[in-house]
Amino acid sequence: MNTALIIIDIQNDYFPNGKMELEGSVEASQRARQLLSFFREKSLPIFHIQHISTRSDATFFLPNTEGVQIHKNVEPFPNEVVIQKNYPNSFRDTKLLEQLRNKGINRLVICGMMTHMCIDATVRAAFDFGFECIVIHDACATKSLRFNEKTIPAEYVHNAILASLNGIYAKVISVEQFFAQNFIDIE
Repeated sequence: MNTALIIIDIQNDYFPNGKMELEGSVEASQRARQLLSFFREKSLPIFHIQHISTRSDATFFLPNTEGVQIHKNVEPFPNEVVIQKNYPNSFRDTKLLEQLRNKGINRLVICGMMTHMCIDATVRAAFDFGFECIVIHDACATKSLRFNEKTIPAEYVHNAILASLNGIYAKVISVEQFFAQNFIDIE
């Protein structure tokens, strides 16, 4: 099975002092860096996804700002693919699907931010396009949400989204499990 790493929106605005700080962003990015190092060592395909806000009311990921830049923990090498997107779904109005198909990729290892938004949207779309998805839960981060005058803590948001993806849409595992279970077929 041909496998690629998809790192979604690990960008400066999600980190301390950013415009949309997430809970656990630093730790998640460090685990994503472990995956990135592994894929680099094995010369496996890597796709960095970078969200650039185009909405008139956007408050973060604004073009030409420090916040929109991919965080130093997972900074792309010059030869690595960076796909820019404007929607939560990394496939919408991008060349991601075309590039994955051109490389014969059929399995995606996915990590990044925010679990409840871009990770969720991208995994569901990837499944609908026929990809096998592995989501690395501890290399993802999100934030607390408000609904119906109640605050849902980030941990609950994160776990609820991952629980809904696990099984049908993806296999949801930790970085440690990924390395222990040898999901990569090296020829």
